[in-house]
Amino acid sequence: MLLGAGGVRLHAQFYFPGAQYNRGQDVSPTFDGWERNPDGTFRFYFGYYNRNAEEQIDVPIGPENRFDLGTGDQGQPTHFYTGRRWFVFSVVVPADWPPDKRLVWSLTTKSRTNLSKGWLQPEWEVDKLLISKNAISDPFLRTSNSNPTPDNQAPAVTGSAAQTVTLPSPATLTATATDDGLPKPGPGDRGGRVQGVQIRWILYRGPAPVVFDPEVSPAVYGKPLTSETKVSFRVPGSYRIRAMATDGAMFSTFDVDVKVNAGALP
Repeated sequence: MLLGAGGVRLHAQFYFPGAQYNRGQDVSPTFDGWERNPDGTFRFYFGYYNRNAEEQIDVPIGPENRFDLGTGDQGQPTHFYTGRRWFVFSVVVPADWPPDKRLVWSLTTKSRTNLSKGWLQPEWEVDKLLISKNAISDPFLRTSNSNPTPDNQAPAVTGSAAQTVTLPSPATLTATATDDGLPKPGPGDRGGRVQGVQIRWILYRGPAPVVFDPEVSPAVYGKPLTSETKVSFRVPGSYRIRAMATDGAMFSTFDVDVKVNAGALP
């Protein structure tokens, strides 16, 4: 049986016991496992756990949100939603990466610095089935297939090019997801879980919260799904908006960068 990051078994359920806090708690980065790439390089997967039940936290790239590799920017988020988020992004390291060398993500929130250290521990090797299994616990994805199959492929997603807008104008973004038709819809609504393909829009990077209209598309089965959303901003700056597409078992993402300029003074 495959083991997940930290020795978590494939069929484990994930709970975070203890008192719940709405606000005031920190965010811990997590190492979720590693995967071998066909070219011999390795892919390290990371996520995070925001201990707050309501408070979302923003940490710009810099001393308080950095990797010990390159410039410190390895594609990590700057906006942290509540709860546990699995396999949020990945970092590719060379084929000659030493087995015991750590890749460290340092994140400081609420005056506390937490570290996530990823390395090529054999028990932490993952594949797409384990990634899908762990994603079931992510409420953004609303996946429902507890036994994903090797023949199922994640939706392929394309979308808008980078944009520039001026306040107060919103950005209009689109994403199209094409799927292989697996898993096939089952009887009933599976407790509100996704059947077919669905796209959800989230803020991945940016200096302030945004508003999506709509935030999530209806699920569609048997044909490509195109989702269009209007993104409203209240603060100028550089944003990265992410479209998350799921077929009920596998998921994939597509990012769009939006530059928001300040509007003219009245």
